[in-house]
Amino acid sequence: MAFDIDLIKKVYADLPGKVAAARKTLGRPLTLTEKILYTHLHPENPLKEYTRGGDYVFFQPDRVAMQDATAQMALLQFMMAGRDKVAVPSTVHCDHLIQAKVGAEKDLAVANDVNKEVYDFLSTVSDKYNIGFWKPGAGIIHQIVLENYAFPGGMMIGTDSHTPNGGGLGMIAIGVGGADAVDVMAGMPWELKQPKVIGVKLTGKLSGWTTPKDVILKVAGILTVKGGTGAIVEYFGEGAKSMSCTGKGTICNMGAEIGATTSTFGYDESMSRYLKATDRADVAELADGVAEHLTGDAEVYANPEKYFDRVIEIDLNTLEPHINGPYTPDRAFPISEFAAAVDEFEFPPVLEVGLIGSCTNSSYEDLDRAANIAKDAKTKGLKFKSEFTVTPGSEQIRYTVERDGILDAFEAIDGVVLANACGPCIGQWDRHTDDPNRANSIITSFNRNFAKRNDGNPQTRGFVASPELVTAMALSGSMKFNPLTDTLTNDKGEQVKLAPPQGYELPPNGFAVEDAGFQAPAEDGSGIEVVVSPTSDRLQLLTPFKPIKNEQVQNMRILIKAKGKCTTDHISMAGPWLKFRGHLQNISNNCLIGAINAYSEKTNTVLNYVTNDYMAVPESGMAYRDNGIGQIVVGEENYGEGSSREHAAMEPRWLGVHAVLVKSFARIHETNLKKQGMLALTFANPADYDLFRQDDKISIVDFNEFQPGKQLTLRLDHADGSSDTVKTNHTYNAAQVDWVRAGSALNKIREDVAAGK
Repeated sequence: MAFDIDLIKKVYADLPGKVAAARKTLGRPLTLTEKILYTHLHPENPLKEYTRGGDYVFFQPDRVAMQDATAQMALLQFMMAGRDKVAVPSTVHCDHLIQAKVGAEKDLAVANDVNKEVYDFLSTVSDKYNIGFWKPGAGIIHQIVLENYAFPGGMMIGTDSHTPNGGGLGMIAIGVGGADAVDVMAGMPWELKQPKVIGVKLTGKLSGWTTPKDVILKVAGILTVKGGTGAIVEYFGEGAKSMSCTGKGTICNMGAEIGATTSTFGYDESMSRYLKATDRADVAELADGVAEHLTGDAEVYANPEKYFDRVIEIDLNTLEPHINGPYTPDRAFPISEFAAAVDEFEFPPVLEVGLIGSCTNSSYEDLDRAANIAKDAKTKGLKFKSEFTVTPGSEQIRYTVERDGILDAFEAIDGVVLANACGPCIGQWDRHTDDPNRANSIITSFNRNFAKRNDGNPQTRGFVASPELVTAMALSGSMKFNPLTDTLTNDKGEQVKLAPPQGYELPPNGFAVEDAGFQAPAEDGSGIEVVVSPTSDRLQLLTPFKPIKNEQVQNMRILIKAKGKCTTDHISMAGPWLKFRGHLQNISNNCLIGAINAYSEKTNTVLNYVTNDYMAVPESGMAYRDNGIGQIVVGEENYGEGSSREHAAMEPRWLGVHAVLVKSFARIHETNLKKQGMLALTFANPADYDLFRQDDKISIVDFNEFQPGKQLTLRLDHADGSSDTVKTNHTYNAAQVDWVRAGSALNKIREDVAAGK
C-alpha cells in the first residue's frame, strides 16, 4: 500500500470537479500540465486563466522531498519558521554525502562514520517535525520518490534540480531551493510564474540500441540548456505510450538540463504496471478511475500547435543513440557522427571510465539491458577495457538486481558496484587516476557534465549517453567505437559484434528488499531537542539576514564580473565542499571560486580595492563586507544554471553581496536569490555588460523606489572620473519586494507566523 494514501484519495476525489471547472473557466481543452496546475491552485488564488510566462501564481503542492546536502540548510531554515511540524508530507533522503571509492559496503561504512553528526541531525529534525527519513544507503532521492511517493496528477517540490524525475509517473514535480521547501512545509502558498508549455510529440517506437535517454539527449540538442526556461515540457503521442514508466522518468529527470521548470507524461498502462509492481496497486486502481483527467485532452494532442507554446516532433523509429558533451549537456552528437567529432574536436580518444546508474538511469530496465550487453560480452570473450562502475538507484533496485544475477554480470567482466547514492554524478568520487590534471575522456549515464563536475579535473571531458551505450563503449575502451556498426577483438583474436541490448521493463519475479532504509518519524516530536554544537564545522544555526538598506547599495564594488558559463557548480562547488552544506560560514569559502574573472581570465583571483591586492573571491568579499562596502556580482547568460543548491544564493548574501546583475538567469537560481532578500537584476541592454570596469563604484540610484514592474537604474562611477548609466529589469512582484524589505522570505514567514497569519 502506498504512503499518503488518504492524501491521494482526496486528490483523485476532487480531480474531476476541479478539471471540469478549469476547463469551463478557460473555455478550451486543457493540456495535462494545465490540469495539474489549475487543480493545485492555492485557495488564495481565484480560478481564472493565468498568463503563461507572465503571472505569478500561488500553488499548493502535495508533498516535499529533500536530499541530505540541501536538507541541512532547508531544515535549519525551517527551524526558524516557528512551526511545530510540517504542513504537508515531507521526506529527507541521505544520498549525496557518500563518496564513491572502492565499493558499496566499505564506502557506506566510511560515510556513516564521517557524516555521523549530519545524519544524526537530519534524523533528529525529521523525528521532531514529522518528516520521513531515508537512511544512508537507502538510495537516491528521485528513485525513492518514484518507487514510493510519486503519483499521476500530483504536484510536489524537491530541493534538488532533478526532482522532475517524478514526471515519469505523471506528476508535476519541480526542483526548488530550500527556502521554497520551507514555505510549503510551513503551510504557506508556494509561488511560481505560470509556466509556458512545450509539447513534444513522440511517434514510432524505440528499438535496437536507442533508448529513452536518447530522446532527452536529442531534445537537449534542440532546445539547448536555456531553451526550456520558464516552461513545462509535456510529452505525448504513441511513442510516449510505448515507453516504460522508468524510461519516462529518465527523460523528465534530465529535462532539468534544458532549464525546464519540469517535464511530464500523461497516465498510461506503463505507469499502471509500475505502480502495481512497486506495491501500489491501490494507487493504480484510483488512477484508473480518473484516467481521462490524468492526461491532456484529446483535442490538445490532435491539434498541438493551438495549445502549446512550441511543438517538437521526434520519430522514435529513426532516432539514433546520442552522446552529448563535453562540458555541457546540450552539445548533441548522433552516434553515427561521434567518431568523426572525436577527431575534429580533438577529444581524448581513449575512454578511461564508463559509469552507469545514478538518479537518471538506474531502473531495473536500465541495469538489465546493460547487463544483457555484459553477458553477451562474456560469452564472446570480451572484458571491459575501461574502468567501469555501476551505481544502483535504491536499495530495492540493488537487492532485486543482485537476486536476479544482474550485478554478477557486470562483476564477471571486472565492473565495480558502488553504493546506492549519487557518488560520481555529483563529484563524490575518489577517482583512481595517475594524474588528476590530465586531459581525458569519460562517459556516464548521468545527467550533467560541467567542467570538474565528476572528479574535480577541469581537463576531464565528460560525455553523457545511455547505460547501454556507456557499457558498450567501456568494452571497447575507445571513444570512436560505434556498437551499431563496429566489431571488437576478443581474447582469441576474433572480430565479434555486440548484439543489441534486451531487457525486462520490470523484474519478472517482482521487486524485493529486506530493509528499504525508511525511518518513520516519532508520533509526537514535541519533546525532541535538536542540538547543534557551537564548535561544529559541519553544522551552524542560522542568524537571520538583515534587510538591505539604501546606503548599502551606494558605491558598491564588483566582487566578480563572471565571464561565460557560470553554473551553480561555479558559484558553490559540490564534491569535497558537500561536507559544509549545513555550515553557512564554512561553505561560503567556496563562493564563486570556479567563476572566470572577466578582467583576468582566471578563477578565484580578483582585485580588491580595500587591500589593493589580488585575493581569493571569498576573502575579497569578506574584506569588503567587514569594511562596510556593498558588493555586486555581474554575469552573462543563464547565470545559475544547474543544481538547485540555494547555497549559491546564501553564500554571496553572507559575504555582503546585495545585487546580482546578469544577462539572464536560470529559473531556480533567480528564485533562490529573491528568497534570500537579494536583488536579482537583468540588463535592459545586454551590451551594457561591457561597461562594467574593474575599478567601478556602482550605485543603485533609485533603490528606495524599488517596486514591481519598475526598472532600477545603476550609475557606474569609473576611476577616471567618467560615469555610465545602466538600466536594469527585474521580475519581482509585490510579495517578493516584501522579501527584500524584510531581509529574506524566511524573515517574512516568521513575521506572519508571529502575527498569527
